Amino acid sequence: MQLSFLAPLFERRGPWATVYFDPAQNDESGAKRRELFVREACRDLEEEGADAATVQAVREALANIRPADAPAGRAIFAAGGEVVLSLNLSRPPQRQIARWTALPRLTPLLELSAQDPVCLVAYIDRTGADFELRGATGPQDAGQVEGRHWPVHRTASSDWSERHFQLRVENTWDQNAGEIAEALSSAYAESGAELVVLVGDPRERPAVRDELPEAVREVTVETEHGGHAAGSFSPALEEAVEQARQEYTRRRIEEALDRFRAGRSGTDGPADAVEGVPALVEAVREHRVDTLLIRPDGADLARETWAGDDPDQVAVRRTDAQTLGGGDPFPVRADDALLRTAAVTAADVLIIPPADSEGRDVPAGGLGALLRWTYASAG
Repeated sequence: MQLSFLAPLFERRGPWATVYFDPAQNDESGAKRRELFVREACRDLEEEGADAATVQAVREALANIRPADAPAGRAIFAAGGEVVLSLNLSRPPQRQIARWTALPRLTPLLELSAQDPVCLVAYIDRTGADFELRGATGPQDAGQVEGRHWPVHRTASSDWSERHFQLRVENTWDQNAGEIAEALSSAYAESGAELVVLVGDPRERPAVRDELPEAVREVTVETEHGGHAAGSFSPALEEAVEQARQEYTRRRIEEALDRFRAGRSGTDGPADAVEGVPALVEAVREHRVDTLLIRPDGADLARETWAGDDPDQVAVRRTDAQTLGGGDPFPVRADDALLRTAAVTAADVLIIPPADSEGRDVPAGGLGALLRWTYASAG
């Protein structure tokens, strides 16, 4: 998961109010539970030292959330008297959280949000395509392309002139497929998508896919559901897109864990994977982390580290943090500090579900990383 959508959280200083809220059922008992949680959440924030303006901003935001707006729940991040970011969750939180901390509490968000890849869906036909981006912030228009509109339909005649016409139809199809593939490749590169799903006619989909560059073709899948025409939306299409995203994520986790296990080495050799808070702090500070691996039940996530206002200012000990410059360092959870630095250095993040870590060699303490370049340990 890329964390660019969390950029507003790192553009201002804290402290931060972080609330994970399940609006419950849309009935009388649900309404009472929501009202009770809002009171409890605001009381908890006040007791932890939150200022009155920020507490009021959280109270108003929570009171305005209806179950239909956030059926699985909502994460709210507020600072300085305003809600800076409000995001729907993919799964309801097992327990509702309200915390006042120096940095936003992010690991629950990643655990409760689908970490399926940003997906570029191309709705294609013989004359063009519409592109839609699916990611953590919901569907977004990603542009469109129009090819030649004439001639695009075959005839049933065997007359020579008609056969000649049909050849022109074939040429038009091929040309349009090439233009769609070119536009799709550009949209893929510009959007930061990790997966492409082709939607459309059985003839059109492979024609476009064959024209894609190899790097894009390797992350492209097709679905027979839906199409480019208005009204072609279907639940089956939505299911197919989500299944493609989930399968991609499963493969990525497997590949990342394989690379992690292979990349570790002893203290006397180079490594392109590290684990444990001290090694990770050093790696993120030097912008060497390519993919941060987090197992949410790991003991090291809550380990105390020290941070400054700049995301690069993170250290295991307070005295080390003071040498990094900036203002006075403050204590933070290791996962919060690492996620902040990973986000601003464009590192990827993978959450390893407990089901994928049982009985397997996974990062010790729940935190590990794949590095951008091989690092020879100084130990």
